[in-house]
Amino acid sequence: MATLWTHRESNIRKTWLLITLFLVIVTTIGWVFSRIYGNPSIFFFAFVISILMSFFSYWFSDKVVIASTGARPLPDEAAPDVHNIIENLAITAGIPKPRIYIVDTVQPNAFATGRDPQHAVIAVTSGILKLMNRTELEGVLAHEMSHIGNRDILVSTVVVVLVGVIQLLADIFMRSMWWGGRDRDRNGAGGIFLLIGIALAILAPVAAVLIQLAVSRKREYLADASGALLTRYPEGLASALEKLAQDNTPMRQANHATAHLWLDDPYQGKKNTVGWFAKLFMTHPPIEDRIKRLREM
Repeated sequence: MATLWTHRESNIRKTWLLITLFLVIVTTIGWVFSRIYGNPSIFFFAFVISILMSFFSYWFSDKVVIASTGARPLPDEAAPDVHNIIENLAITAGIPKPRIYIVDTVQPNAFATGRDPQHAVIAVTSGILKLMNRTELEGVLAHEMSHIGNRDILVSTVVVVLVGVIQLLADIFMRSMWWGGRDRDRNGAGGIFLLIGIALAILAPVAAVLIQLAVSRKREYLADASGALLTRYPEGLASALEKLAQDNTPMRQANHATAHLWLDDPYQGKKNTVGWFAKLFMTHPPIEDRIKRLREM
């Protein structure tokens, strides 16, 4: 219990650290480009955008996730087993029952989002409801409930908006230099700031991806373990992960901003073909390692 509480506190601190890092990255990019273009309003614009988007990411990022994945509410009568399992798990975990959504895609998958347990959402795909038996589905839903109980959802949901904004701003600045920077003075301080601006515009999306990866892999292992404790049956989730490992169905709703939220990597078909370097940039730990850890519990 002490370890879990420490993890929850760590996630709260991590969220504020991410927001602070986001403010620093965006305002730094804005300041450099204000010097390049000789226009202080660019810095002011970047500063205001960073403040507004930090606020937006905390309060509305779950709605962004739901909209971007095309999820819709799943009524009780449409899937009584899902509602029953989640209600029982919520009682066991001591948290409110989250809202339940469904994503119409044949790929078996699931995710949790929201800023806290009182505003949490669990989404399942239509594919996972068809593929999993009740025990496996319980393991999957316990995993997602653990993300809520561990307060992982706040950090991972905020990342969706912040990473997207950083990548968008970097792209805007790169395009502005390409189309409007040909006649700009490239000598002296102007040339130095231009080089710095190009470096920032290139490295900012890389930094955003690294932020995304930093909050995704470790939390999957912890949610696997916490979910197994909730059900008292690690084999349920292990069996579900085996089925996911064998499925190579692509997901139309997949995008890089939300990839880290899903139970399994939505970009299917590459699990067994990537090398060690590519694995460094995967949003999820190898599914075989997750299964092995569960069966060693």
